[in-house]
Amino acid sequence: MNLKLFGEAFVTLFVIMDPPGTVPLFLALTSMQSGARRSRSAWQAVAVAISVISVFAVAGQQILTYLGIGIPALQGAGGLLLLLVALQLLTGNEKPPEQVADVNVALVPLGTPLLAGPGAIVATIVFTQRATGVGGYVAVAAAIVAVHLSLYLFLRFSSLIVRVVRDSGIVLVTKISGLLVSAIAVQLIANSIYGFISAHGG
Repeated sequence: MNLKLFGEAFVTLFVIMDPPGTVPLFLALTSMQSGARRSRSAWQAVAVAISVISVFAVAGQQILTYLGIGIPALQGAGGLLLLLVALQLLTGNEKPPEQVADVNVALVPLGTPLLAGPGAIVATIVFTQRATGVGGYVAVAAAIVAVHLSLYLFLRFSSLIVRVVRDSGIVLVTKISGLLVSAIAVQLIANSIYGFISAHGG
């Protein structure tokens, strides 16, 4: 297994999906649920998220080929998108998703788009494109599973986490995540520019 690729994919997806930052939103959306129902919502949300991410990891290349989109364009779009997400995290302007009537909140909006959002999907496709050989694909798959396991643990024990770190701790983690996401966004944009220049023989 490509440990370097595993580490990069895990860290990137972790800061984008932001397990600690999802705790307050998860508690808000499941505030009227019992303990058992909240635990069920936690694994349902993670199951939906990993299903969506896995589909794009497997079929992302086919989707890009069909649409005629190159990796530099995908990196540029993903970088700009992540930059917007980072600015929201850093400025505190992110808005909690609202519950939708007659819809299981574990599926929408928790599973998607809160967990399996556009940023995580773009990052997954990019890392799958970078994978070479069996070791590379195993590394990306392991990173996806590890991140979603982390998500489940944070959501499953969300009440305990909030009591331990308190709201100020959650805010601090969110700000740090925003900074890391912004750095990832800038790197993606830089890679996109380099890819376009290389493709045109510059």
